[in-house]
Amino acid sequence: MQPPIAILGAGPGGLALARMLEINNIDYIVFERDETPIAIFTGGSLDIHADDGQLVLKEAGLLEKFKALARYDGQEFKSVDKDAKVIWHKKFSGQTDRPEIDRPQLRQMLLDSVPKEKIRWDCKVESVEKQVDGLMTVRFANGKQESGFKLVVGADGAWSKARALLTPAKPTFTGLYYLQTTILPTNPHYAHIRSFAGSGSYTSLSSGNAIIAQQVSNGAYNIYIGLRLPEHWTKTNAELIRSPGFRQYLIQTYFSDWSEEPLSLIRHSDGPFHSWPLYSLPLDALPWTSVEGVTLIGDAAHLAAPNGEGVNCAMFDGYRLAREIIRCGVEGLDEAVRCYEEDMFPRGKDSIQKGIDFVDMFFAADAPRAFREWTEQIPSSD
Repeated sequence: MQPPIAILGAGPGGLALARMLEINNIDYIVFERDETPIAIFTGGSLDIHADDGQLVLKEAGLLEKFKALARYDGQEFKSVDKDAKVIWHKKFSGQTDRPEIDRPQLRQMLLDSVPKEKIRWDCKVESVEKQVDGLMTVRFANGKQESGFKLVVGADGAWSKARALLTPAKPTFTGLYYLQTTILPTNPHYAHIRSFAGSGSYTSLSSGNAIIAQQVSNGAYNIYIGLRLPEHWTKTNAELIRSPGFRQYLIQTYFSDWSEEPLSLIRHSDGPFHSWPLYSLPLDALPWTSVEGVTLIGDAAHLAAPNGEGVNCAMFDGYRLAREIIRCGVEGLDEAVRCYEEDMFPRGKDSIQKGIDFVDMFFAADAPRAFREWTEQIPSSD
């Protein structure tokens, strides 16, 4: 017998929903496009907030497991200008409100909390359709399909295959790229970089560009180079990105007048570069008119430029939807969706707006001044 609920995507949002349904004995199935659990183990470090992400983990019975993995000293945050002059330095002093965890660790913890048979791997969704009887069908890229669902939840990220049933809105390019590489603990320059980059995040800002270092659980640093570039820059520069001279090209082209401290994060980085064009849904993507049999959570619902809220919003969406399903029951799924969406829309719009504000502040021509003014508004207790 087909479960009543299909969840598209085994990311933190989809798995948070699955976990909440599991512990409340509501049947479901998760379809994930990656071939195996190992395939999704990518990504950097995530800060999990006390008022949403940690709340969800507590309700899901996973908070103590999270605390055992969390890096509380990862809350250190240091921002400098291109000359390495400190704009703001928030040191770790025992705070517990936003500890860090590696994305792979968070996903594994959530995966371990639901039965393995409830997740179908290698199921890349092609489309979601409503049948004549009102039930839902999920079609896959391999030509197969699964039918008979009362509710399909799109937790499938930026390019959700369920979104078109609710809104014509599509992600738009923000004008920004992150070029990602790493600095490993075995790097001969590691000790020096650790001395200024610290245990959390280090960001250097100037003239619309940024160099960011973020430490992960094995001590390595993920390095993100933020640049304003054309949307299809990667396609036209694929050979350049792979070339031995790419680091020097970046320094000469975009950071020629920056000091050696932030430049060392590029100059001495290890490994290849990965490029990430950043997209966002427009503010008017929300709200939509509720449609029976389908809804969205996380980036599928309110994709935003990186702003520190994404994973927390996704997990909280999954939690809030689960609470409404538990309250209304499987026979009241349409009412549960309407109540969930009414609650989610303002939060989703706020997340998109925060992403817009992040881009305007971090990547402005006068970014150090804009960021300094923002930090001056933060209460000293934070």
